[in-house]
Amino acid sequence: MEIIETGLPGVLLIEPKVFGDNRGWFYEVYSKAAYAAFGLDMEFIQDNHSYSALKHTLRGIHFQNDPAAQAKLVRCTRGRIMDYAVDLRRGSPTYLKWVGEELSAENKRQLFLPRGFGHAFVTLTEDCEVNYKVDNVYSPADERNIRFDDPSIGIVWPEGMEPVLSGKDAAAPLLADCGCNFTYRGEDQ
Repeated sequence: MEIIETGLPGVLLIEPKVFGDNRGWFYEVYSKAAYAAFGLDMEFIQDNHSYSALKHTLRGIHFQNDPAAQAKLVRCTRGRIMDYAVDLRRGSPTYLKWVGEELSAENKRQLFLPRGFGHAFVTLTEDCEVNYKVDNVYSPADERNIRFDDPSIGIVWPEGMEPVLSGKDAAAPLLADCGCNFTYRGEDQ
């Protein structure tokens, strides 16, 4: 596998080594030892799987506050998505910066988001399935979301997109009102 740094320290694009022949293909989705060798030494405790029927379904910007923050390892197993990470750690040199990467069933790439980052994705095709691992339990009391079009973040979404939102995401507050408690604690956070 190849680990590709993005514009945000700690947010990594992972490109697997795919072995193919006339029968099809094979690749290793996750190996604790291989990821640990790249400095991603955490224990993922839950796998989540979402399905979106419609193109331009937008989920996010989601996160859980400390102490229930979650690192995520995201991949798209059907269709194509643009996956986004936003640095929400006050005091970080990249505070409120974001990156977007296309993940698809075809490219088999994964995006790793450490704790302290918001997560969102928008589907680029109909019938998308997204799988992601998390390293902490779901905590409704710590769950937060931010409006996808918050001008303080300024994510550039796909051109011409009319997002399909859940009621919760449509009513999401701006960052200033969401109660985010992340603080930057240095490079080895």
